[in-house]
Amino acid sequence: MKLRIIFKSFEKESLELCFVQFRDILLQKFQNKYFLIGAVSLPTRIKKFCVLRSPHVDKDSREQYEYRLYKKFFDLEVKENFEIFDDILNIEIPTGISISVLRIKSDFY
Repeated sequence: MKLRIIFKSFEKESLELCFVQFRDILLQKFQNKYFLIGAVSLPTRIKKFCVLRSPHVDKDSREQYEYRLYKKFFDLEVKENFEIFDDILNIEIPTGISISVLRIKSDFY
């Protein structure tokens, strides 16, 4: 069974730190259970907003905002039938990081 673990954050430094720590914990503690496949950085999604400062007059005066969403993922291949979700849920995750786990369909189905 293959799983894809996706990390999302608005801050690049905290994402990199969490990603490296999570990968190191999986490699050290659970080396005989899982096989790690790659570490991929996805493109940064930038969303920009423009807001009028005053709704009534001076339409040329505007505030500009943006946010950036950083994403990284790696694939995890489970060698045997272990309870992987218990192992993943016991790892501490810092605030501001979103982690999602997806099951990747195998070609053998």
